[in-house]
Amino acid sequence: MYVIGERINGMFKDVRKAIQECNTEIVQNLAKAQLEAGANALDVNVGPAAADATEAMVWLVQTIRQVTQAPLAIDTTKPEVMEAGLAEAGAGSIINSTTGQEEKLTVFMPMAQKHKAAIIALTIDEKGIPRDAAGRTEIALRIVASAFENGIEDMQRLFIDPVILPVNVAQTVPQQVMDALREVRLLSDPPPKTVLGLSNVSQGTALRSLINRTYLVMAIAAGLDGAILDPMDEELMNAGITAELLLDKQVYCDDYLKAYLSSVKSG
Repeated sequence: MYVIGERINGMFKDVRKAIQECNTEIVQNLAKAQLEAGANALDVNVGPAAADATEAMVWLVQTIRQVTQAPLAIDTTKPEVMEAGLAEAGAGSIINSTTGQEEKLTVFMPMAQKHKAAIIALTIDEKGIPRDAAGRTEIALRIVASAFENGIEDMQRLFIDPVILPVNVAQTVPQQVMDALREVRLLSDPPPKTVLGLSNVSQGTALRSLINRTYLVMAIAAGLDGAILDPMDEELMNAGITAELLLDKQVYCDDYLKAYLSSVKSG
C-alpha cells in the first residue's frame, strides 16, 4: 500500500495558519509525524492559505526539504504552481493531479516527463465524473494512451484515480469505484497503479474514521495500490496493513504491524 500523507494542506486550519505566519515548525512536525506513522510520500497543497500560491508552494517544499527527502506529491491544478513545486521538490516527485481532459493532459503529461515525476490522473473528462465504472475505465484508457504518447512507458509512474465521492450524497459510487479499480488492472501489461483520495468517501459524515478504514480494506481487496489519507489515524493504517496481509501481500509474523512500519521507514 503506497501511502501519501494528506495533512500538509492549507485546507487544515493549522497548516493554513502556518503558511500565513511562515511557521516552519508546524509543517516540519507534520512531515515527520506522517512519515513516522508509515507514509511513503507527502502531499503538499497550499489550499486557500495564500494569495500567491506559487510563493507559498515554494516555501512549503523548501520547509519540508529541510527535514526529509521523501517523495512529495505537489497538489495543485495550476501549472505554474506545479512547475515551481516540482523544481524545488526534485527527483521522485508526484504530480497531483491531472484529469482526463485533453487540455489538462497536454500540459501535465509533458511536465511529468520533463521532471521524471510520477503523475496521478483522475477519471474526469470534459463531461465531468462518469456515472459508472465503464465510463471511468474509458477515461483511464485515454490517460494511459496519453502517458505513452508523452514517453511515460513505466506504468509505476502513472496512478489512476477513479474518483471516490462522499457516501452520504453518492451511495452507489463506492461500488462503482471498486469495479473501476478491477477494470483498470486490465488496461495494460503491466497495468498503471491505482490511488484514491480516501477521505473524500467520508466527507460530511458522522463516523468518518470508521467509513474510511472500512472502505480502504474493501478497495485494497478490489486492487487499490495506494491512497492519499491520514497516516496518523492508527486504526486506519492498521486496517490497510492487515488487509494486505490477508491478501498475501505481506509476510505474516506476530509483529507484522511493526514490521511493516519498519520496512517503510528503512525503504
